[in-house]
Amino acid sequence: MDETKIDREAMGRLAKAVAFICGPEHATAVALKAAAESGIERDIKAARALFLKLKPGDRRAALTMLDT
Repeated sequence: MDETKIDREAMGRLAKAVAFICGPEHATAVALKAAAESGIERDIKAARALFLKLKPGDRRAALTMLDT
């Protein structure tokens, strides 16, 4: 199965949403911000892995914030 690609702008918005929900110092928020800024594949994979480890409610809330 092919992984969904996410553009840097959307990743930056997701980083802001996660920072709002979990706090700006949360490892996932920091990793998403770094991945959005660098665009390096390794950073993106690390941020994605941390995002998937969030509690389902936190993930859902962050994704819902992107829709608004």
